[in-house]
Amino acid sequence: MVVGIMSARLFIPDARSLKTKRQALRSIKDTLRSRFNVSVAEVGDQDLWQTAELGVCAVGTDRAYVEGLLNQALRVMKTSRSATLIGSRMEFV
Repeated sequence: MVVGIMSARLFIPDARSLKTKRQALRSIKDTLRSRFNVSVAEVGDQDLWQTAELGVCAVGTDRAYVEGLLNQALRVMKTSRSATLIGSRMEFV
């Protein structure tokens, strides 16, 4: 069993309140969950309006598969209209 964990930092330029930030993140999280069947949660910067940290987790039997899944999820975050990807890191257990 391989567990892939990704942390992604996002900048949300149009967020003027925590409510608009949550709306932008909800869209991204719902897309990742439905397209890739991964677990997604906001894990940092929860009280800041324009930045967020998302944690994404995937489990599989093959490291290449899990890594590919997380890379596809990262690509979706990079192309998001509502947020800009600042940085990311992955680790595997």
